[in-house]
Amino acid sequence: MEVTAARSTFYGDIGHWADRTLVHEAASLGRALQLKQLIEAGTSVNIVTVDNFTPLHDACIQAHPNCVQILLEAGAQVDVRTIHGSTPLCHACAAGSIESVKLLVDHGASVNPSLTALTASPLHEACIRGNPDCVKLMIAKGALLEAFDIYFGTPLHAACAKAHFDCALLLLNAGEALFLYCFIVFCTILDHSAWLFFQTLKGAKVNATKFHETALHHAARAEREDLVELLVEFGGDVNISDNMNHKPRDYTKPESPAYLCLLHYESNPLSLQQLCRIVLRTVLGTRALELVPKLDISQRIIDYLTYKS
Repeated sequence: MEVTAARSTFYGDIGHWADRTLVHEAASLGRALQLKQLIEAGTSVNIVTVDNFTPLHDACIQAHPNCVQILLEAGAQVDVRTIHGSTPLCHACAAGSIESVKLLVDHGASVNPSLTALTASPLHEACIRGNPDCVKLMIAKGALLEAFDIYFGTPLHAACAKAHFDCALLLLNAGEALFLYCFIVFCTILDHSAWLFFQTLKGAKVNATKFHETALHHAARAEREDLVELLVEFGGDVNISDNMNHKPRDYTKPESPAYLCLLHYESNPLSLQQLCRIVLRTVLGTRALELVPKLDISQRIIDYLTYKS
């Protein structure tokens, strides 16, 4: 790739723009020593290309945390966006570089940058690429589970569309807690109407929609029986129709494992035992995996409540 010298035109408060510079190349190729030398020689770490890529973007997308650290310590702007709206954190999550992600967050990178028509959130990027470590860290740092990407929908939609089971499980286990009152009401009444009422209160999570499409539609389209079972276990509705009036089963191949799985759940409603497990897990939300093992109940029930059996 031909490297050109930076032009002298000033670009906002970011720096000067160029087609490509040596500092971009060093960051992209992971040449830490050359990068240090260029910075010490006075090269701007915030110089941008015509598509608004900074050296930090290049270091992140190529998963070079040593270069990321050098650039950040030299004053690289942590939330600068490309022409398509992607931040360095988006690129680091897409690349699956947990070291780069940690460095960016430690230097103040926003885990919830505003979304545009051309870009997804860092959590979306981690889910799309199937990087569970990055998903886990983004969740821990407060990433919005309901952030809506115009192409995929929520992060759960993205994880299921790309058939990344581990990422979907992390997202489902990170659901927000609800009022305990709802759980008490449900367990007291013990009927289907109470369950439907509770479902309306818990908001869009496993059954969140994009053009009326849920994560279950994506899992069905991907022919992933394991994802279908996971979503149903967390309360996924097998009877929801999308804007084409298609249920999840309509997107599977006839007689495939995913088709037969969905047909089974359509014909056999969840047991009261399973419904109670879903409600309890939803009420406890992010605290479930921590609190359930502390309950004075048998290990078998603990394993059931934490989806280990």
